[in-house]
Amino acid sequence: MSTPTPPSTPDGERVRELAGELWTAVADGDEYTATGIVLRALDDGIDPESVLLDVIAAVQGTVGEEWAANRISVAQEHAATSINERAVTALAQHSAARTPAHRGRITVACVDGEWHALPARLVAEVLKLRGWEVDYLGAPVPSPHLISHLHTTKADAVALSSSIATRLPTAHATITACQSVGVPVLVGGAAFGADGRYAKLLGAQAWAPDARSAADRLAEAPLARPQADHRQTDDLPHLADQEYTMVARSADALVRTVFSGLQDARPALLAADETQRERTAEDLAHIVEFLATALYLDEDDLFTHFVTWTARILRARGVPGRFLPLALDLLAHELRDFPRASRILRHGLEALTADRATAGTHA
Repeated sequence: MSTPTPPSTPDGERVRELAGELWTAVADGDEYTATGIVLRALDDGIDPESVLLDVIAAVQGTVGEEWAANRISVAQEHAATSINERAVTALAQHSAARTPAHRGRITVACVDGEWHALPARLVAEVLKLRGWEVDYLGAPVPSPHLISHLHTTKADAVALSSSIATRLPTAHATITACQSVGVPVLVGGAAFGADGRYAKLLGAQAWAPDARSAADRLAEAPLARPQADHRQTDDLPHLADQEYTMVARSADALVRTVFSGLQDARPALLAADETQRERTAEDLAHIVEFLATALYLDEDDLFTHFVTWTARILRARGVPGRFLPLALDLLAHELRDFPRASRILRHGLEALTADRATAGTHA
């Protein structure tokens, strides 16, 4: 679940100052200063929910932006995230953050294969502050274990988080499994789209863009109980054409074929060092994985958003993005007998062309 909107409380200016202080500590890798900032804010009477969402979560949003702009490395991004996670833990132990449970019981978990746990942790802590009894299961959580937990605890609802869109097929299976045991599902996170469109496609009872909105929605009214006979195929009838299944199963072969085609068309790849070659193969694997996910949902925008985002990331790192259109061309040739895949790839190429034109205009 994403970074919340800025605070509108009388403490708003102080909260923004705290976010700036925390970012400085996090960027310096200074865990002790970071946790000290959070604890002093609570001692000073700043609302714990605001510290969680308008300070810690806001700083985490900055961490992601700095990585995307190539101003911090992957290692620095991981270190910053780890410090923010410890800041959340410190906050949760403070006396100001202890609210007796007086509502129902909510299970908070990440989709199996999703390792971005901080958004789900923020949801769990906000729900505790709002008086819910919360079982926070972390990341990742295999569906069978989640269902077993629901049987044991009799949760009123599940809050399911996913940041990476390629986990959506797994999320769909998890949503359906939870519903099959009578537990409604609220979902959130970047994977479900900025407007929650994929949450609706996958049959979730509710969607929230961030932790504050998730808590508000759960407090508003109980989630509708799911239909006992609901099936995955009821949500996505287009899966009957098997395009998703065939592309997903042949992903490794597609990556090898396209990589070989890139080498033939761009001999400079043969001279690249091993690290560069590995990164090219990784980029191709991500392209195929996002194509498969777009086929699963029958949503072209999911794929076009990914390829244009990838182009911007490559530009920020000074990497020529010319291989992207060629890679899509090669994929389109391999999948020429797949109508939906061909359509999605065509739209991806069109989006890349428009993105390159825009980048050239602003260069």
